[in-house]
Amino acid sequence: MSTTSRITATALAAAVGMTALAACGGPGDESADAKTVTLVSHDSFSASKSVLAAFEKESGYKVKLLPGGDAGKAVNQAILSKDNPQGDVFFGIDNTLLSRGLKEGIFSPYKAKGLSGVPAGLQLDKGEHRVTPLDYGDICVNYDRAYFEQHKLAPPKTFDDLVKPAYKGLLVTENSATSSPGLAFQLGTIAAYGNGGWQTYWKKLKANGVEVVDGWEQAYYERFSGSASGHAKGDKPLVVSYASSPPAEVKDMKTKPRQAPTGVATGTCFRQIEFGGLLKGAKNEKGGKALLDFLLSKKFQEDMPLQMFVNPALKDAKEPALFTKYGVTIDKPATMAPATITKNREQWIKQWSSLVLK
Repeated sequence: MSTTSRITATALAAAVGMTALAACGGPGDESADAKTVTLVSHDSFSASKSVLAAFEKESGYKVKLLPGGDAGKAVNQAILSKDNPQGDVFFGIDNTLLSRGLKEGIFSPYKAKGLSGVPAGLQLDKGEHRVTPLDYGDICVNYDRAYFEQHKLAPPKTFDDLVKPAYKGLLVTENSATSSPGLAFQLGTIAAYGNGGWQTYWKKLKANGVEVVDGWEQAYYERFSGSASGHAKGDKPLVVSYASSPPAEVKDMKTKPRQAPTGVATGTCFRQIEFGGLLKGAKNEKGGKALLDFLLSKKFQEDMPLQMFVNPALKDAKEPALFTKYGVTIDKPATMAPATITKNREQWIKQWSSLVLK
């Protein structure tokens, strides 16, 4: 998650210019660091200008956003810079990468206000509170409805479908080593076929012409044929994205269609949970704690669905009608115990890379 949910990955850049936003000032003798709180994230972090401005007005801190690429790259950079952290709060480490960040000790414990309103199933670090669950979503294959209608071909529904000759050369996915959606998709196949069968599945997928790119934005915006906001119209009618991507395609349409132009292969989904955490050694720890509290507040949580196209972690946060109407609810997504991911992730990524990239 992504992503991580991410059609508006550049929305915040347009809204706030990727710079510190205006805030109500603090005392004149405060240092710039004391009045600024830096949020390190993946490129897909987005929030309404008015929502961040509300935090700034209430707290007195300016928010500086520091995007670091896809989630995998951003987490890697946070680990490499842990002795001199780039910011105060990290947003966007998910359950596929969480154990690595915790093992490397990049977060300081902090129990955010409002955590009692988050379902226990999302609180994967409940005992120590090094990270705070902020959203969740399902990584699934999305399809371009127009392509399949034009070719009189039924869209795929399951992992098994993707290796059939009818779908040869139609799928683009992300690199498991650099992208959290890519890794989540791989974990979904492992959950489906087991530790002894997923390698055979990927050999078949490779033989069936799957394309691999570095990150979600490249896959969705540049290679996927169904992205209305794509920078370049791709030729792949299947892409690894999110169950909540279809409402993102509808959001800016003046006349709303009966259904979204993209659909979801519901038998290919893996549950992703995203977290935020106070970076150890943060220059502005007090501001970081205030920002984490805000990220879990109802104001921010209810803004998330149409900004990052993810489900809010807070139970009583209301989801917009457009999000629920055009999104797809996955009743039984594939999941995997964090301990299992921790034990096998690096080995699985190496095996995947050897099978698919060589």
